[in-house]
Amino acid sequence: MRLHRLEVSAFGPYAAREVVDFDALGADGLFLLHGDTGAGKTTLLDAVAFALFGEVPGARAEVKRFRCDVADQATPTEVVLELTVQGHRFRIARSPEYERPKRRGEGTTKQPAKASLKWVDEPPGGHSADGVTRIDEVARVVTDLLGMTAQQFFQLVLLPQGEFARFLRARNEDREELLGKLFGTERFGAVEQWFVERKRSRRRELDERRQSVREWLARIGQVAREDPPEDDDTGPGAWVDWVDEVRKRAAEAVVEARAAADASARAREDAAAVLDRRRVVAERVRRVRAAHESLAGLEKEADLRGEWRAELAAARRAASVVELAAEVDRQRTRVERAEDTDAAAQRALATLGVTDAELPEVTSLRARAGEVREEAGALAGLVDEAQQQERDRARLQDLVETATRATAQAAALGEQLEGLPDRTRRLRAELDAASEASVRLDTVRARESDLAELLAEAERLPGLEQEAARTREAEQAAVDAHQSARETVLDLRARRLAGMAAELAGELTDGAPCAVCGSTTHPDPATAGHPVGEAEEQAATDAEHQAEQRRHAAAAARHEAEASLAAVRERLGEHTAESLRSELTGVREELVAASESAARKEELEAAVRAAESEHEDLTARRTEAEKRATAAEEQRRALAEQVEQRTARLEEAAAGFADVGARRGHLTELASALEALADARSELHAARVRLQEQEEAAVAAARKAEFADVDEARAAARSGERIAELERLLAEAEQAEAAARAVLAEPELADVRPDDVVDVESARQAAEEARAAAERDAATLQACTQRAGDLDALGEQLGQALRELAPVEEEYAELEALADVVNGRGQNTRRMSLRSYVLAARLEEVALAATARLRSMSHGRYSFVHSDDPGRRNTRGGLGLDVLDDYSGLVRSAKTLSGGESFLASLSLALGLADVVAAETGGALLDTLFVDEGFGTLDGETLDVVMDVLDDLRAGGRVVGLVSHVEELRQRIPTRLRVRKGRGGSTLLLEGGLDGDIGVA
Repeated sequence: MRLHRLEVSAFGPYAAREVVDFDALGADGLFLLHGDTGAGKTTLLDAVAFALFGEVPGARAEVKRFRCDVADQATPTEVVLELTVQGHRFRIARSPEYERPKRRGEGTTKQPAKASLKWVDEPPGGHSADGVTRIDEVARVVTDLLGMTAQQFFQLVLLPQGEFARFLRARNEDREELLGKLFGTERFGAVEQWFVERKRSRRRELDERRQSVREWLARIGQVAREDPPEDDDTGPGAWVDWVDEVRKRAAEAVVEARAAADASARAREDAAAVLDRRRVVAERVRRVRAAHESLAGLEKEADLRGEWRAELAAARRAASVVELAAEVDRQRTRVERAEDTDAAAQRALATLGVTDAELPEVTSLRARAGEVREEAGALAGLVDEAQQQERDRARLQDLVETATRATAQAAALGEQLEGLPDRTRRLRAELDAASEASVRLDTVRARESDLAELLAEAERLPGLEQEAARTREAEQAAVDAHQSARETVLDLRARRLAGMAAELAGELTDGAPCAVCGSTTHPDPATAGHPVGEAEEQAATDAEHQAEQRRHAAAAARHEAEASLAAVRERLGEHTAESLRSELTGVREELVAASESAARKEELEAAVRAAESEHEDLTARRTEAEKRATAAEEQRRALAEQVEQRTARLEEAAAGFADVGARRGHLTELASALEALADARSELHAARVRLQEQEEAAVAAARKAEFADVDEARAAARSGERIAELERLLAEAEQAEAAARAVLAEPELADVRPDDVVDVESARQAAEEARAAAERDAATLQACTQRAGDLDALGEQLGQALRELAPVEEEYAELEALADVVNGRGQNTRRMSLRSYVLAARLEEVALAATARLRSMSHGRYSFVHSDDPGRRNTRGGLGLDVLDDYSGLVRSAKTLSGGESFLASLSLALGLADVVAAETGGALLDTLFVDEGFGTLDGETLDVVMDVLDDLRAGGRVVGLVSHVEELRQRIPTRLRVRKGRGGSTLLLEGGLDGDIGVA
């Protein structure tokens, strides 16, 4: 890490913007920041820390108050740092959260914290060229590039006041965290974690296998209905013996159950054979009894079946006669319909003027209908002309109305156009006024705001004057009270002194020397008045101090009140509250008028556009209306001539009818009526002939079927459902009789009588009992066999689980011991984890590198000693660090060093740590170091040695910045940055050599 440029603004004691050019300041590799106490030397290091991490080291981090108290209100608090880390140059800008005055009104508002990071050159891989602007992202990028947290940075790079010795006195755990981050020992931590995870994984596997064995034992106990051994100390051997005994008892139970099942199976077969024989005999008796009952029933229904046969024969003979009779009925209905149609046709002709006397035969009717239809066809063309005549007359009326309407519309549009230009000009004038008001609106608003603020100040003036007068009176009263208290103190002090003299005089004796002057004569000894004690004097003194503090507070209040009053008067100038109020009223009225006028701007623009568009639209519409009126009048005149010519021709063709269409409709209707009458008479004749033929055929069929007439045949007829039912009943009776006789004819039923009795129930009960016993014994055999098989299978599974458990237990025991050693437990007597062991080696290197500088700085007295002993209470060890005192030959704790010695040890350790880390990282990380104070604890000779060591650091390209007020360092270090303290804030001055200033940063 190398710093290039630092800018601070309103930060700490720096009221204005100050710039530190580290490239110029650290050109020689060593520079000094010096100045008076409290000037702001450490604040520059705080600014570097704040820019990088958003926090500062030490106790100042608890306050979190970074803004300069004397900075101008308009100056923002900001820190900008430009630096290079791992070859990447970037710029960080960061602002803290602070209170700032409101831009409008009184009081303050909170300015939120901000941070941004911009890349000066190419960004690292995975980062955007635009940089980052979120506070958390900036912190993450900085931490990743530096490889350190803020606290680690403070311990290695920025060694602040009172804290750079923390690493020297740190606990093993704290050193482990810092060194692990610096030396990148995450991989060793990963190895430790791998062992822990591996151990945890193998432990889970071991527990699963042990649980599997327990589950197999539990399942075996569940199947055997016995509890397995509960004591795990019995071991797998006891489990195996118990399982073998259980399996043996299960096998014996199978043999016993099989013998019982075989016996009960034979008894079940015998009982079933007896039951089957009795069931066969009972079934034969039932069949014989049913056949006899069926024949008896059929014999009782013999007469009824004879009636069914006669009814069925008559119905079959009447079927053909009924069909012919139905056809006669249909023909008779046809004749009736034909007669009705003929009468209707005659009535239709009567309505057309044709009487019965004028109706000829069918042939003449058809001829006359043809003549009438030809006459109607000749009038078809004139009908079309009549329809066109009606349309033309309607068109004439429409044209008259159109011409009248268009003329009226043109006149109305002309009237609308007359006042439109004046209205448009008036709207344009209003629009110009609104535009002007819109332009003036911002100016009037600003003026109104300024006047309102001034009026508020003017209204505050009486109160400020009263406050100033009150504070002056209060100050005068405080001055008087302070003077009175002071006089009281002086009086009491004089009286006490007088009392002391009287007290001494009281102790004088003639001839004895005075304790004050040594005289043995006492011509005028003091006399005692009212004595004053020390407590009374101290109380008066405290009262005088309190009165003085009240006097100072009253003076400060008076000064503040008068300053506020003067500021208000200066801002008001010649203005008064009345003049401001009057002027503000006028401005507000102007603002209201301008706002109202400006608010109508868009409305007026739209109105102007609408008026112009309306003018164009009305002009176009008036022209169009005039054109329509002219065209309609011309069309009306031409069409009227055509209508007059067609009227005479149509009146002649109408021949007394209303029009040609009416005459043609009459002729067409007459032709249709004549044709309808001819058709009706033809149909009536044919229906009468067919009716006579069907009646003769029906009579002949009835006689042939042996019926007296057609009506008798219709009475004997039956529906199809009734005929089917009679056929089914007769067929079922015949089948039942045949089946019953067939059963009685079977040879095996020859000796069976219908009244025989067979006992089947007793045989069934005996067979059921034998079956139930056999099933019970079979179920018992199956259960015993299943249990024995399950126990055999489970026993094999248990054996397999025990064989698999043994190597896992051995492997876990070995892994557990190794994991404990790697993580600093178990047989690891030094309590050092693998990561601690690696870090201990690195710390040993750091101790060697730091010892070289510490021995030089301490004139060979002290050396660092690395210890890998366990910590207190047997905690982890390996990262202990003590010092060897060559004067006594003893190893001492670093905490026993004096202030100066601790400074030397801490500085040596920081430089040694930086050397080792730089060697690990190729020298690209810790090439900048700041040391804040501590040099005042060194004597001159030791300071020379320390400066020689620091001067040697420049050979390696490292830059070291010292922060100190020690005057001797100013003579030793040529490049200096001086911090000058002033009432208006601190400023920076870059100095070179001893000849004076070389420039202002």
